[in-house]
Amino acid sequence: MVDRTVRGFQDISREDVAEVGGKAANLGELTQAGIPVPPGFVLTTDAYRRFVETAGIQERLLDAVRDLDPDDTEAADRASAEVGALFAGTEIPAELRDALLSARETLGEAPVAVRSSATAEDLEDASFAGQQETYLHVTGDDGLLRAVRDCWASLWSARALAYRARRGIDPADVALAVLVQEMVAADSAGVMFTANPQNGRRSETLISAAWGLGEAVVSGQVDTDDLVIDTLRRRVASRSTADKKVMVVPAAPAAPAAPAAPDDADDARGADGGTLTVPVGPAERRAPVLDDDAALDLAAWGARITDHYGAPQDVEWARAGTGFVITQARPIVGLPAPAGPAPTSWSVPRRHAGYFRASIVEQMPDPLTPLFADLAAAHVIEQMIATVTDASGSRVFRDKGVEFTTINGYAYYGYTNAAMAGMTARSGLLVPRLLRGGVGGPRYWRTTALPRYRRVVEEESATDARSTGAVALLESAERLVAAGFAYYTAVQTVIPPVVIAESALTAFCRRVARPGDSRPETLLFGFESEPIRAEQSLYDLAAWAREHESLASALEASDAVPEHCPEGVDEVVWTQWRERFAAHLDAHGHATYTLDLAQPVAADTPELLWDVLRMYLRGEGTDPRERREKAARDREEGAARISAHLSSPLRRLFERLLRRAQELAPAREDALACIGLGWPAARRALREIGRGLVAAGVIAQADDVFWLRRDELLDLARALDGGAESLPTRAGIIEDRRVTWRGQKLATPPQLLPERSIWHGFDRWMPSVGEGGGGAGGGGGEGGAEGPVLTGIGGSGGTVTAPVHVLSGPDEFRDFRPGEILVAAITTPAWTPLFAMAAGVITDVGGPLSHSSIVAREYGIPAVLGTGTATRRLRTGQRVRIDGGAGTVRVVEEGDGQGRGGGERRGDGRGGAREKQQGAPAAAP
Repeated sequence: MVDRTVRGFQDISREDVAEVGGKAANLGELTQAGIPVPPGFVLTTDAYRRFVETAGIQERLLDAVRDLDPDDTEAADRASAEVGALFAGTEIPAELRDALLSARETLGEAPVAVRSSATAEDLEDASFAGQQETYLHVTGDDGLLRAVRDCWASLWSARALAYRARRGIDPADVALAVLVQEMVAADSAGVMFTANPQNGRRSETLISAAWGLGEAVVSGQVDTDDLVIDTLRRRVASRSTADKKVMVVPAAPAAPAAPAAPDDADDARGADGGTLTVPVGPAERRAPVLDDDAALDLAAWGARITDHYGAPQDVEWARAGTGFVITQARPIVGLPAPAGPAPTSWSVPRRHAGYFRASIVEQMPDPLTPLFADLAAAHVIEQMIATVTDASGSRVFRDKGVEFTTINGYAYYGYTNAAMAGMTARSGLLVPRLLRGGVGGPRYWRTTALPRYRRVVEEESATDARSTGAVALLESAERLVAAGFAYYTAVQTVIPPVVIAESALTAFCRRVARPGDSRPETLLFGFESEPIRAEQSLYDLAAWAREHESLASALEASDAVPEHCPEGVDEVVWTQWRERFAAHLDAHGHATYTLDLAQPVAADTPELLWDVLRMYLRGEGTDPRERREKAARDREEGAARISAHLSSPLRRLFERLLRRAQELAPAREDALACIGLGWPAARRALREIGRGLVAAGVIAQADDVFWLRRDELLDLARALDGGAESLPTRAGIIEDRRVTWRGQKLATPPQLLPERSIWHGFDRWMPSVGEGGGGAGGGGGEGGAEGPVLTGIGGSGGTVTAPVHVLSGPDEFRDFRPGEILVAAITTPAWTPLFAMAAGVITDVGGPLSHSSIVAREYGIPAVLGTGTATRRLRTGQRVRIDGGAGTVRVVEEGDGQGRGGGERRGDGRGGAREKQQGAPAAAP
């Protein structure tokens, strides 16, 4: 029988992870690939199992950790201490001891590093990094035996026990390998990322370097020189040289066991040697650790390692004299897609003009994709002028005085100074007609604009996209987009009457208020609106599924919309489910998350709703019907209470104001929810063209069509209609545009340009202004004992302290948990279901009349809007205190980016939903 307890690096590869763990498998892989790796060997998981079985401690240690509550830290500490005592009192069997010491002799007299090499054999996403031990500069047989035994014991550390308990990993199934490797007498060492983890660029290598051993660099114990290598041009693109005050070096063999720096966040300790932190000499403190030639040589090794693995790597390296050795390599965790540089200059297309991010632009929080930017530029202004002229009978706008444009990819309305002055003057004349219903308004929206839009959508949806020519499909998409923009202009005329009615009611109620009266906005809650109907439909769909246990279980267990009837589900029930789900998508699937056509909608990508549906299947969230009925009762009781203490004339005025405000209250949300009516058909047409371009070899996938310019797509559509079967690829151009777009997305677009402009008097109407906030505050840089403050606009009153969760779109909805504060650039009606779980809401864009404010008030949760930079300045897991009355967000506790949990709410809050979840460690084994 072949002994599998000890294996040399030269005999193992990444195929042996289950036997030797992640660290050892990678070192073996690198050794076989000819990468300079210090020699070593590994005690396999079989050695660990043989140790505990031979010693007879397996059952005793399992008894100590069985049925452990992962949230009971004291119990975990006790269990870990009990297991540690078992290991400390047990000698390594003679057979294993002899094999270990024999392998050690092959490494000569040099000190060694002893590291845990963890394995998660049945869970791809389980990471044991940071939970087991590393021992550095180990000397002597006794020191080696003790270090190995202590590494084994660290498999049962309190942190590792809690982590595995949360993931449901059976303690009987775990084992640990231990690698032993020759220590390099490093003059310098550090970490190298073979792609830039900050911007995702695969053409840049990042190197951190320090004097002494590299473990101190990994742990952040020492300051480092940092270099960026442009691997395409083979040059050092940038470098910063630190004042390196200390370094970590091996301790003398006779020194006491000194703590060493962690390796890959492992808790390292000295053993018969260890390490020491010492001052750096005066001559080396500010001297570069690596000159340009050395840095380029190291980057070349990084490129070779990346080529071998086929993916960018996180590499640990050391340098002794002039030669480099590699001590570890693993895939980079969470590497973003490549991004270009973030824009820093915001020059405007025309002088004597102002550029604003307001109105329809609020529905476009990100840089626009090329096709949508062209379609918007061609139709937004044209449709705005046509609709306003049709509704008012007056030419308010002049074609050449107003434009829709993009600056660094972001959408802006532009008005010449003359056009703005003329529009302001004419708008003043239109207000009386608007309030009388003669210009736009709710009646015009309901009787004219919405039916007109529906007719266009019905006409364009009637054709079969698969049998229609490519040019005709593009024309159809343009008609739908133009109709959508025309409709949005009509929606904008709905808002002033609604705002005036609500403001009048609010002012009256505050004037006559007595203690115990309801807040004025409470009198407008509890009415049906399209977002609430959509939420109710989805909730009812989940409730129906829960009545069929096998169906509910299958749906909840599925990460995506099942295409076929799951095993164990009745076919009749499955057919009924599919019909109900299709009906929901048909009625509500047009809701947009942003207006950019590149962003899917549920009608064509049902997966966008899947995580919310599964939330309801789990019984999370609240029944919208119950919530609405309670709000309606509170509304009626509040109105009756106010009416009861009013005199007859005031009561009649109150009832008139209340009736008007209540009639108009749902109109705004209904109108906004219908903006995307034409988007499913437009996307269907464009993606059909995309499928034709995929077949012709032009693009890689159908959705790449959105990254073409409109004129490019028209030329390609004509070629397809002409029978072309092969056309030049646009893959490189599309990828370049994506890289540029990602860089633009890193920027915070000013809400008003030029940044010094005569139009800055309009600041108060902007949805967010400047770097730190909008509306009344701005700044956002205020500090305090508890952390920085972001200032925005209070949209819904009350305060809450809870973890934030930053969401960029519906693909991240599944990560949101009850009791978290929702942070987003903007929320549209499609985001409504998340409000049922949220403790509060924070947005970059928006104001007291935005969807976020209205829905947050309906749900009774605080909201701060128009902060400008919340999605960039806050990180998921941070605890913040949000004050919806003052419009402030204060960071009270830094999170680790993975935090979960409920909030503590007071004031207007709805109570405290709580849920604790532990995030997985970020590093890989």
